[in-house]
Amino acid sequence: VQLQASGGGLVQAGGSLRLSCAASGLTFSNYKMGWSRLAPRKEREFVAAINWSTNTYYADSVKGRFTISRDNAENTVYLQMSSLKPEDTAVYYCAAGGTGYYYRRTTYDYWGQGTQVTVSS
Repeated sequence: VQLQASGGGLVQAGGSLRLSCAASGLTFSNYKMGWSRLAPRKEREFVAAINWSTNTYYADSVKGRFTISRDNAENTVYLQMSSLKPEDTAVYYCAAGGTGYYYRRTTYDYWGQGTQVTVSS
């Protein structure tokens, strides 16, 4: 199984970025897909997830600004991030999992490498 995240970069506060995570080696449509982030000196925060029936879940910190979506034909999950703030700066990771709460690490079976998002003030 491989999860390849991309789309990170440097953006000014108030700007937007779209992250992508391309999956291979699994039956993508069967998996809950999630995004989490890890910033220096902070705990991992699960920011969004989407399950197989396209129900979505968001952390309060990103609700209304981030949108998660998936394209099962392309085996890809996206995270559209808008109105970015400096506190959104982190390495963002995608993950694939099954049942369980979206905000628990144990929900996810497979992890991709991170993509750095830096928001300047």
